[in-house]
Amino acid sequence: MTMRCGTSRRAHLRNVCGPTWLLALSLCSIFGCPAAKAKEMLPACPVPKAPLASQTIARAGVPGSEEAAAPVRSMLSPATAINPSEPLRKLIVIGFMGGNVRANDFVHREASMARDLEQRYPLRLHAAVFANSDGHAALETVLRLLDKDKNGCLSATEKSGARIVIYGHSWGASQTVALAQRLNELSIPVLLTVQVDSVQKLNEHDGRIPPNVRQAINFYQSDGLLHGRPLIQAMDPKQTTILGNFESAYKENPISCAGYPWYARAFMKPHIEIENDPRVWNKIEALIQTELL
Repeated sequence: MTMRCGTSRRAHLRNVCGPTWLLALSLCSIFGCPAAKAKEMLPACPVPKAPLASQTIARAGVPGSEEAAAPVRSMLSPATAINPSEPLRKLIVIGFMGGNVRANDFVHREASMARDLEQRYPLRLHAAVFANSDGHAALETVLRLLDKDKNGCLSATEKSGARIVIYGHSWGASQTVALAQRLNELSIPVLLTVQVDSVQKLNEHDGRIPPNVRQAINFYQSDGLLHGRPLIQAMDPKQTTILGNFESAYKENPISCAGYPWYARAFMKPHIEIENDPRVWNKIEALIQTELL
């Protein structure tokens, strides 16, 4: 029997289900129906619905500001704030930090690259970086950016016109694939995913690239206590091109990790060396630049 969180025929269902029904009804009242929660994230037109919740957009790199300490960090500046008159196919670049690193920690290349890209191409891309635990906020940001007419839902044209790049390091690389998978469920294409020393999070599958992704690339290292996934594969090779799985080694050519905590340098140095390797990130930046219009 299907149970809904409505009030119709409540007395009859109470008699049928007894205490179980009362418990379910109470939980629905407190937390909301799971089905309803799922529908909130489905940006499907033409059913009218309330606009997506707005999210604070802060200028990047303002030391000491209240926004600079926020755990979810958007790199959008006031000059590049969302404008319905902007071209539909502006590139959206989403980055995820590794470990428990905050999104506004510019010692890490995930954050500094996004900042630099938006400063260099303010009219051609939106860049936003998130902690890897903030996948839901990243998804909301993408949906909001795609919703050009601000009607709270996405048309087929808005979906098909999406131009999205997602990247991340460590757990952030795992979250990269998780976000791509969520967009796949919403029929939203992704141009490129980039994983840097990907470490799979619980209940995620960072080695399987969903078919909405056009191209994917993986960088990893095999030394040290913590090292990344050596291989990613396309769920549908006809839809996704794997550009490669590229290994880096640092025993002979160490990378400076100045500014990183001592324990990271002591126990997971190769893992943060690849995060700080200019050769890796220059390649990533070049790949993103090829997607600019």
